[in-house]
Amino acid sequence: MFFLFICQIKWITKMKRFDAIRPFYDTEINDGILKVIDHPMMKALMNFCFPKVEDEIWKEQLKKTHSIRDFQCNFIYYGVKQVLEKSSEGLTTSGFEKLDNNTSYLYISNHRDIVLDTTLLNASLFEHGKLMTSSAIGDNLVKKPFLRILAKLNRNFLVQRGLAPRELLVSSKLLSEYMAQLMLHENRSVWIAQREGRTKDGNDETNPAVLKMIGMGSDEQNLMDYFKKIKVVPVSISYEYDPTDALKMPQLMAENNNEIYIKEKNEDIMTLLSGIIGQKKRIHIHIGDILETEIDDIKANYDTTNKQIQALAQVIDDSILGNYKLWPTNYIAYDILHKTTKYQHLYTENEKSLFERRLEMRIDHCNPFALQSFLAMYANPVVNKLKYENVI
Repeated sequence: MFFLFICQIKWITKMKRFDAIRPFYDTEINDGILKVIDHPMMKALMNFCFPKVEDEIWKEQLKKTHSIRDFQCNFIYYGVKQVLEKSSEGLTTSGFEKLDNNTSYLYISNHRDIVLDTTLLNASLFEHGKLMTSSAIGDNLVKKPFLRILAKLNRNFLVQRGLAPRELLVSSKLLSEYMAQLMLHENRSVWIAQREGRTKDGNDETNPAVLKMIGMGSDEQNLMDYFKKIKVVPVSISYEYDPTDALKMPQLMAENNNEIYIKEKNEDIMTLLSGIIGQKKRIHIHIGDILETEIDDIKANYDTTNKQIQALAQVIDDSILGNYKLWPTNYIAYDILHKTTKYQHLYTENEKSLFERRLEMRIDHCNPFALQSFLAMYANPVVNKLKYENVI
């Protein structure tokens, strides 16, 4: 009995280490909801999710909510359906049949939209009867109390940004251990982007530093054994229209001029809202193969951890880019950028006219760099896809 008591104390002490970054436990959900139920942003969110429902009705239902799953399935899921109905022409999926219903995975995804990437994936996992994810989100995005509570209600865990090198090392170790706790001990899938920040130039590329951070939670002698154990699944998500395409231009221009980009006040919030309400047209999510034989090959052929990490990053890129769904907008941008008609058989004149109108409305044509960057954002996936498949 005393031994069990000591083990319980050790477990509680271990878990308290994660308090600064973890989402709510189910026992904390109702208290979290009650703190924000009368907040204007909660009213706006619920009115968006349930446009024909009186406030008192959704408030009563929220007050009866006592788990993250109930909050996600009974409220956020309907918000996703509204987003798709009002600002898209539909979401399609492929590859979900590869997943076991009761197994946790590490989903490593390209990253185009702050909220939608992981929200759409979770909605798709829910519809396919799979385990939903706990998802990484930068703490810079949830500084306001309401947003932090909402993130914790949605099973987001925090990635701490803007730390000094020594603090970053400690934070990365904690984050990696928390992800390991979720996947190996709680049977909870995890979503993380392949790099810090959204892709702004259309080139989806895995940052090996992300994999090194994940690997800090390893309990295996060889790091590849750990990555095999946590079941890495690359995910490709593509939007026909990026609703935040023009908003990405200022940072690209600053980087081109070797300037430090400083975000405007509330810029992240505006980007988040633009992603939700902005037109996306069609969206596709593809689940890649679970990386097993690929990881075995890496372990057999590379003798250092750094080489193994680099090789794993390349395998993830191969899957994400090879399975990325191209849309007419990608081919149109490629042809305009390269002054060719090479892919005109893959889009209609009407689709081209709509894209050109969007380009005219969102980009200053007197700024050649902005114009080229906007086109490249859509055209680069075509170039990247050509490296993997001769299907165009």
